[in-house]
Amino acid sequence: MLLVVDAGNTNVVFAVHDDNARDAGGWRGTWRIRTDAQRTSDEYAVWLMALLTHAGLRTDDISAAVIGTVVPAALYHLRRLCRDWFAVEPLIARAPLDWGFDIRVDNPAEVGADRLANALAGHQRFGGPLIVLDFGTATTFDVIGADGAYLGGVICPGINLSLGALHQAAARLPRIGIGRPQSVIGRSTVPAMQSGIYWGYVGMIEGLIARIRAEYGGPMKVVATGGLAPLLAEGTLVIDQIDPDLTLEGLRLLAERNPAPTLSRERARLIEHE
Repeated sequence: MLLVVDAGNTNVVFAVHDDNARDAGGWRGTWRIRTDAQRTSDEYAVWLMALLTHAGLRTDDISAAVIGTVVPAALYHLRRLCRDWFAVEPLIARAPLDWGFDIRVDNPAEVGADRLANALAGHQRFGGPLIVLDFGTATTFDVIGADGAYLGGVICPGINLSLGALHQAAARLPRIGIGRPQSVIGRSTVPAMQSGIYWGYVGMIEGLIARIRAEYGGPMKVVATGGLAPLLAEGTLVIDQIDPDLTLEGLRLLAERNPAPTLSRERARLIEHE
């Protein structure tokens, strides 16, 4: 089985994929924990082992691992987790690996592993040309050509970042949750803020997708992922598909395309004698 780790700015998602499982696309379990770059491998292990046991899985079931992270400081402890607790050397998602497509940007090394994983899974599942809209800490639009090539994209502040900034910068504005208002015109402060965030983001999505399509020069499918994708999709017709597992699936496909790294002899010897 494959352990997939997607470390974002807000959460770290762990998932286990079993090629022999037919249900749920082969995913045996998906769990998330708040991102903390100082969290040690042992702390991850205590939390994760309980969840694996609850899912009927053992550490011995894991034969390979892949890590995609946009938080470099978290990589050390996540790699240690794979080495010390699962006795596997994880594949680290980076631009120089075999992604199966061209990365046609000025500096491929700058592109986040999550965005490349979205491009890989998006093209395989939905074809192209394609726009992948990911609602994470940042809201990203990634453009994939008809041949699967990664062409670049757009990065915007995420909705929760915008909500936090609005509350912190304006003394009289309260902290609010995101929701879909029934009307655009708010008749008090909170509904006005909710409208500005929700319908403002819907307007941004529709406007940017229209401009990307015009610049590309043809129709493009739009697939959305991320926790807020279903909520935002309620307010617009430009999103064709929602795929909550797109990033995890991209990392799984990457591990499938690339040879698994081998654990160093010294590390393997230490684990064997523990």
